Amino acid sequence: MIYFDNSATTKVHPKVLETFMAVNEKFWANPASIHEFGHQTNELLQSARQQVAEILHTANDKVYFTSGGTESNNLAIIGLANKYKHRGSHILISAVEHPSVIEAARHLALTGFEVEWIPVDSDGIIVLDTVRQMLRDDTVLVSVMHVNNETGAIQPIEKLTSITRKNSRALIHMDAVQSFGKLLVHFGEFDVDAITISSHKIHGLKGSGVLALKQFIEVEPILFGGGQEFGIRSGTTPVPLAVSTAKAMRLANENFQEKVQKMQMMTDDLFHFLRSFSAIKIISPIKRAPHIISFSVHKIKGEVIINALQQKNVIVSTSSACSSRQTKTSHVLKAMHIQDEHIKGVIRLSISSFNTQEEVNQFKNIFTQVMNVIKGD
Repeated sequence: MIYFDNSATTKVHPKVLETFMAVNEKFWANPASIHEFGHQTNELLQSARQQVAEILHTANDKVYFTSGGTESNNLAIIGLANKYKHRGSHILISAVEHPSVIEAARHLALTGFEVEWIPVDSDGIIVLDTVRQMLRDDTVLVSVMHVNNETGAIQPIEKLTSITRKNSRALIHMDAVQSFGKLLVHFGEFDVDAITISSHKIHGLKGSGVLALKQFIEVEPILFGGGQEFGIRSGTTPVPLAVSTAKAMRLANENFQEKVQKMQMMTDDLFHFLRSFSAIKIISPIKRAPHIISFSVHKIKGEVIINALQQKNVIVSTSSACSSRQTKTSHVLKAMHIQDEHIKGVIRLSISSFNTQEEVNQFKNIFTQVMNVIKGD
């Protein structure tokens, strides 16, 4: 099988799985328990937290283990807005965010916050001049994802933070679910206040993620109970998942440049190959994340090509896995003003460093065969 749907989820790294199993077998006590076994388990948890903090360049007590990207995004959007609502009630969210950000913002709108959507250009990049105009004295939060999950577009986070700092007191949240492990992601690289990471996008396990805050930034909880995770994320902390997430993050940063270069070369090859078809429109911008390419075939539904490829043991997806089973058009493509003859035919190829050039070559041959059949050549 050729698996090119890594933006939906990735295969678990064997070393991550080994870590998860070992922790389950040896450190299965509740880390909040006061007995020695609980203390040992808590020490392991805090070691994992320190590893993540060092990777992201923040303090240990600003790393919160969550159930994944959705919870982390909800905690960031709702928790930051409520914690700092004394600064104002105006929120800016890019029009191409993940649903877990958009729906959290819509929830806040029902509770009295004013939410505005930052427009994007035809490449899916936020319009910085418009951001400058939209910022107000009462803007409390700006949320823009680092890499778009549907197109691979890279947002100008450095310029965004500069504009935001100069024109408001707003906090800045960066969803790095699709960028961590593919681009540099840490608080030393970006002057943001919150970073979201999901484990299963980086060869970790599903059901685990991280919300990390910059030092001195605080957040209000959205889950209430026993006060675990420094009172921010109540519920017994799943130590095996936390430790395996730290392991996945460490592995993602090993031989980082080599892996990024490998992915970039493969997607560049695919980019040039797809451009050779007159019926194909490349949706992803030229400057994109190294692992994603989105395209569409003129007047052909994406599902038709996906099913044809699947019959030949090639796995790809239509835009986002979160919306691929829904009939509604992608909000990302709408915001980019993709033409009607292309908008329902978008296909996303997303690779990982586990993929090979041989698989790319095989895909090219298979895709050519599929196109010849579909177009009747």
